[in-house]
Order: sequence, then C-alpha cells, then structure tokens
Amino acid sequence: MDKALYIAMTGARHNAAAQTLHANNLANVNTTGFRADFAQARSMQVFGDAFPSRVYALTERPATDFRPGVFQETGSDLDVAIEGEGFITVDGGGGTEAFTRLGSFYVDNAGALRTTTGRQVLGDGGPIVIPPFEKMEIGKDGTISIQGQGQSPDALTQVNRIKLVNPDLEGIDKGADGLFRRKDGLIEPPANEVTVAKGFLETSNVNAVDAMTQILSLARQFELQVKMMRTAEDNAEASSRLLQVN
Repeated sequence: MDKALYIAMTGARHNAAAQTLHANNLANVNTTGFRADFAQARSMQVFGDAFPSRVYALTERPATDFRPGVFQETGSDLDVAIEGEGFITVDGGGGTEAFTRLGSFYVDNAGALRTTTGRQVLGDGGPIVIPPFEKMEIGKDGTISIQGQGQSPDALTQVNRIKLVNPDLEGIDKGADGLFRRKDGLIEPPANEVTVAKGFLETSNVNAVDAMTQILSLARQFELQVKMMRTAEDNAEASSRLLQVN
C-alpha cells in the first residue's frame, strides 16, 4: 500500500508544480518577447541505502520554447524587435550579462538606456548612456544615433551600438527573472549577423489555448492522484481491520 500511496503523492505534488509552470506561461501571454517553458513528466527510481524498489513521479522544465512571436508595429523610435535568432544584452546584476528579447526602451534621467522592466541595456563597450538629444534613431545593426540638443535634424551623431548576441541555445538557461544567461558564466561576444526592426515589438510565443488546456488536464490528473491516495489509505485501514479480526 505504501508504494501506491507514495506514487500518488509524488504524482499530485508534481502535477501541482506543472500547473504552476503552465500558469506562469499563461500569465505572460502578453509579455513582450516572453519565451514559454516546456514541462514533462517521467518516473524515477528512489535510490538510497536499500534496493531501489520505489518509484516516484517527476515533473521537469527540460527546455524553453524558442519559437519566435509575432511582430506588432508600434511606430516608436525606442522600440525594436529582433529579426530571427538573437538577443539583446542587458545588465544581469552583479556585473553579469543577461539576454532578452524585450526591445522596448526608454532613457532615464541619468541618460541610461533601459528596457521597460528597468534593465540597463549594454553596448559593445558596456552600459549605454545617451547624451541629451532631440531625437534618437536605432539602426538595423543596433547602432544608436542622436540629434543633439540645438543641432539641425540632419546632424546625426553615432553614440553607441546595442550589443546584439546569438548564443548557442543549448548553452543558456532561463532564470526566475525571465532573462537568459550563459550556463558557463562567460561573456558572449557580439554577433554582427543579428539585426533589429525599428518600430516593432515581438509578442510572447505562449499559446493561450494550449496553456489553458494543459492547466485543466493537470487539474484533473491532480484530482485523480488525490483519489488514489484516499483509496490507498482505505485499503490500508481495511487490511488492518482484517488482521485485528484474525
């Protein structure tokens, strides 16, 4: 009975974990540049001091769905979308780099170029700081040019270039903050082949219908696991009563 109870208990636990994962995907269906997480379930043996005679259910996040989202036109000079593969490099905290597909920017009071989530955008030489300007243009290769205050409209000055990268997808991992980082912690070199489209943003690649269907399916599985636990408990009680009678 304890085997059945243990399998049902771990199954219910990881069904709940998978529901959390899909709920997070669904919650980010409107998050610009968001990449959905996959989930999978498998049986695992319990290894310890005795023989591995027990198994349990395990839900994992084996990978991230890197399929592109859809481009939405905004017309803003401070919005860009990555064309094809690649990422924008931002400050990952603690002197590290992180990668994102979020290309919606603003310039703060100190002149720092940031994403709308507050992450400072990095250039080829470090954090990007923009001098006072009348207008800013972002080129296809990420080059940032500005019309300085008091200058004529045709007097554009190149001030920096957004660091665009194209890391090996097998070598990066998604953090709890939704940003990607290299697993080995090394610095990713710029990728000249990565380009951006100005005036567009990329939508999330989450399929809302699929995510909702998965959540409902996992909810039914959770209920079944709970019923199995109750059945195992009832069977254990019935066995105890039989022993007492004998």
